[in-house]
Amino acid sequence: MRVWTPLRPLLGRLGAIGKGRPGSRHRDPTTAGRRPVPGWGSIRGRVAVVITVPICLLLAVAGVAVHGRAEALGDARTTRAEVGLSLRIQALVHQLQRERGLTNGLLGGEKDFRPPLTTTRKRVDTALSGLRSESAVEGVVQRDLRRLAAVRTAADKGTADQAATLTFYTTAIGALNTVDPVAETATGADAQLSDGLAALRELAAATESVALERGLLNGVFAKGAFHGHAYIDFTEVRAERVAALARFRQVATAPQRAALNKAFATADARRATAYENQAEGAADGSALRADAGTWWDVMTVLVDDLYAVQQSVGDDVRHRADRLSHDAELGLFAYLGAGTLIAVLVAGLAAFASRSLTRPLRTLAEAAHDVATHRLPATVARIQQSPQDQVEPLPPESTPDTPDARLLGGAAEITAVADSLHEVERTAVHLAAQQAGLRRNTTESLANLGRRNQNLVRRQLGLITRLERQELDPDALGELFELDHLATRMRRNAESLLVLAGQNPPRPTVAPAGALEVVQSAVAEVEQYRRVLIATVEPVRVRGHAVADVAHLLAELIENGLNFSPPTEPVEVHGWYDAEDDTYSFAVVDHGVGMSEADKQRANARLSDSGEEALLATPTRFLGHLVVGRLAHRLGEGTQVHLFDTTGGGLSALLALPGRLLAPAEDPNTPAPPAKPAVSALLNGFRAGVARGEARTTQGASS
Repeated sequence: MRVWTPLRPLLGRLGAIGKGRPGSRHRDPTTAGRRPVPGWGSIRGRVAVVITVPICLLLAVAGVAVHGRAEALGDARTTRAEVGLSLRIQALVHQLQRERGLTNGLLGGEKDFRPPLTTTRKRVDTALSGLRSESAVEGVVQRDLRRLAAVRTAADKGTADQAATLTFYTTAIGALNTVDPVAETATGADAQLSDGLAALRELAAATESVALERGLLNGVFAKGAFHGHAYIDFTEVRAERVAALARFRQVATAPQRAALNKAFATADARRATAYENQAEGAADGSALRADAGTWWDVMTVLVDDLYAVQQSVGDDVRHRADRLSHDAELGLFAYLGAGTLIAVLVAGLAAFASRSLTRPLRTLAEAAHDVATHRLPATVARIQQSPQDQVEPLPPESTPDTPDARLLGGAAEITAVADSLHEVERTAVHLAAQQAGLRRNTTESLANLGRRNQNLVRRQLGLITRLERQELDPDALGELFELDHLATRMRRNAESLLVLAGQNPPRPTVAPAGALEVVQSAVAEVEQYRRVLIATVEPVRVRGHAVADVAHLLAELIENGLNFSPPTEPVEVHGWYDAEDDTYSFAVVDHGVGMSEADKQRANARLSDSGEEALLATPTRFLGHLVVGRLAHRLGEGTQVHLFDTTGGGLSALLALPGRLLAPAEDPNTPAPPAKPAVSALLNGFRAGVARGEARTTQGASS
C-alpha cells in the first residue's frame, strides 16, 4: 500500500481549496497598487453582486401578472366568439319560433298561414346550414332536429298531432338555448360583462316565452277555444315570461331597460296584451272570438322587437368583450415589455458578474485540459517507457510561479485551484512513476518465474522421457506417464504465466499438424483428460507456427469446461471446416452449470481484450479468459473465441481459425467431408449466439 501514500497530501491540498492556506499570499496583479472592493476578491463576493433573490421574486411577480393578463385576453376573446355564436343561434331560434307558431296555426285550421310558413322554413334552413359546422350545435341537429323534415311533411298533409308538433319545436328550441355558449359563460373578472351576459340569457328566455305564447294561442284562436291543458300551458308560459323579464331588468343597463319598455309600448304590443286579456277570460273553455291572423301579426311584431333588443344587448356585450380584449392586449404588451427589460437587466448583471469569473476559470480549464490530455499523459508515457525508475521534473511553464498561473487572476479561490492543479500534476507524475516501476517489476518477476518454471519443466520432461524409454515394468511405466502428464500441465501453466506477462514467444513448431493432433495435444495438457470426448473432428492441417498456440488455447477452454461440469459428464470437442467462410472451427461443449447472460457478456469481453489494463482489473479466477484472449490476439486477425449456451444446458466455447492459419492438404484433390448433424447443430447454435450478442451490442450502443 506504500504506492498510494502520496494521495494523502494530494487530498489535503484539494481540501484546502476555497479555505486558503496559512502564510500564503494570493494577489491579483490587475488590482495591485489600488484598494480592492470589499468582498470582490472572492467568488462569493462577486456572485453577491447579482442580487438573485429580489430579482427572481420580481421576475416571478411579473410572470404571474403576464400570465393573468394572458388569461384575461384569452377569456375576452373567447367571450367575444361565444357571443357571436350565441347571436347566430338566437337567429335560428327566432326563425324556429316563427315556424312553430305558423305550423301550430296551420294545424288549427288557418290555411292563410301556408305562404308565410314556406318562407319561414327557407329562413330556418338557411340559418341551420350556417351552424352545422359548429360542434356545439351538431348534437342538437342530429338529436332534436333530425325529424324536422318529417314533421313538416306531416303538417303539410294535415296528419300531424298539434300538441306533439308544438312539443317537437319547443324541445328543439330549448335544446338550442341549452347549448347556447352564453348560457354557460360566467365571467367574474368584469362586472359589466357578466351583467351583459346575464341580461342576454334572460332576454333570450323571455323572447322564447313570448314566441311560445304566440304559437300556443295561435292554435287556440284558430280553434276558437282552449282544449285540454292548453290554458295551463298558456299561464305557465306567461309566468316564465314575467319572471325572465324581471330578472332581465335587474341586470340590464338603463338603455337596455328603455329599449325593452319601448318594445312593449308599441300599438301592436298593446293589441297583443288585449288578446292575452281576452284569452285569460276564457279559462272555462268558452268560445274565443279572436282573429288568429291578427294575433299572429301583432305578436310577430312584438317578437321581432324583442329580438332586436336581444341583438342590441348582444352588440353591447360584444363591444365590451372587444374593449376588454384590447385592454388585455395593452396590459400584456406592457407586462411583457417590463419583463423583457428586467430580463435584459438581469442578463447584463449576470454577464458582468460571470465574465469576471468565467475568464479566469476558462484559462484554468484550458490549462487543466492541456495537463490532462497532453502534458500529463506524455510525461506518464515517457516514465513508463524509460529504462530507469525515475520521476521526470515538470516542464517550467507548469510551475505556479510562471506567467500562466499569474494570468489567471481574479478570486483567491481560483488561484488556490491553480496551485492545487500544479500539485495534482506533480503528485500524479510521482504516482505514475511508482506505478510504472511496480508494473515493470511485477511483469519482469512473472516473466522470470515463468521462464524458470518453463526451463525446469522442459528439463523434467526430458528426464521423464528418458526414464520412460528405459523402464520395462508396466506399473512403473504407467506412473511415469502420469508424471509426464503432470509435467505437461505444469508447462502449460508456466506458458500461461508468460502469456499474461506478455513475454511468451510461441513454442517452435516447424511442420504443420492435423486438427486431430492439435486436439490430442490440448487434451494431454488437462488434468481430467479421461472425461474428454473427441467427437467429429474433420481433417485439416494447421500451420506450424500456430499449432502450439491453438493447442494451448483449446487446453484452456477444455480445462474450463471440465471444472464447471459434473464429474460424470464428458466434455465434447468438435471440429469442422466451413468452406463458405474459409474458416475452421473447434467447439468445446460441456453440460455443466452454464452462465448467466451478464456473466457471459463479461466473459466474451475478456476473451476479446488483450490489453494490460484488463489484467490488472480482472479477478484472478478469470485469468484463464485473459490467456485465451491474448492467445487469440496473437494468432492474428480473424481468430475469434465466443461463448454461447449449449442446447439442454451448459456452455459451449467456439474457436474460429481463419483460412490463413490453415495449411494446404497433402492431397489437394481430397474433398473435405460434410459436417455431421451434431456439428451442424453446434454451428447453428453458435451463429444464433453471435447474432444475439451483436443485437445486444447494437442495442447498448444506440441507448
